[in-house]
Amino acid sequence: MQYKNDAEAVNALAEVHIKLKKEISKVIIGQDATVENVLIAIFSKGHGLLVGVPGLAKTLLINTISQVLGLKYNRIQFTPDLMPSDIIGTEILDENRKFRFIHGPVFANIILADEINRTPPKTQSALLEAMQEKSVTVAGVRHALEEPFFVLATQNPIEQEGTYPLPEAQLDRFMFNIWLDYPSASEELDIIKATTGTHVPEVNVILKRDEILFFQNLIRKIPVTDHVAEYAVKLARMTRPGGKDAHPWANDYLTWGAGPRASQYLILGAKCHAALRGKYSPDFEDVDAIASSVLRHRIVKNYKAEAEGITIDALIQKFTVR
Repeated sequence: MQYKNDAEAVNALAEVHIKLKKEISKVIIGQDATVENVLIAIFSKGHGLLVGVPGLAKTLLINTISQVLGLKYNRIQFTPDLMPSDIIGTEILDENRKFRFIHGPVFANIILADEINRTPPKTQSALLEAMQEKSVTVAGVRHALEEPFFVLATQNPIEQEGTYPLPEAQLDRFMFNIWLDYPSASEELDIIKATTGTHVPEVNVILKRDEILFFQNLIRKIPVTDHVAEYAVKLARMTRPGGKDAHPWANDYLTWGAGPRASQYLILGAKCHAALRGKYSPDFEDVDAIASSVLRHRIVKNYKAEAEGITIDALIQKFTVR
């Protein structure tokens, strides 16, 4: 892939973005914001936590995205009896009485960790280690995961009995918390028409692995002005109750705010959000566009917020008002 300069490459990424959305829309009706956030996370080398009730096509969405990106996809159903070896793999004794490592389902480019909060912390941590280190270690031997490597974990927001909620420190490893809402009435009608007949849409590969890696590196190279970087840092610091930069609503309604990783992901997400639109540098609007997805799982409400019915997204909206 040859481009004269980075500006030309950004223009190419913006064109690819349009093609990706068009191809994905053959299968996924609506959910534009969700598709956008998943693509931003992939191109930013991040991971996503998808929260939505059953039946909203989470599995179909990720499977379709993996197809248009030409990447290997695996789905892991998390259950209470799932073991770490069921994810990362295990060693077996072969016919020559030598140990041989059998790769687990984590050895793919895109992993759907379905209902990650239904498995115990020991098994959760096996996947989270792979997310952080991009490798797994078995019997003292490190096995690298092929890049690009992207994990989308799902959680059901309504059934919490018998679950193992991810601790805040582990939630922080996810770049985005993506809320998947019900489709509109017109979108739901289109879904019914498209899925209850005999037609099965075929999607084409839009990008290849090397092209994805190229665009991931391109996102890192996009420049950010000082005032946009300062705004991202200020936004993260406003969420920390008791601090000198804390927003009044943070002091009133939060027990815990976002850490420095939020500032990093605000900038990375803003860079990608801008590049997908053909912009050569992000501005305040690009930071605001991805702020909810970055901050939603990094701030913790107090009892006062719960009693008054203040939502996390309402708080984030207060923080982003300039």
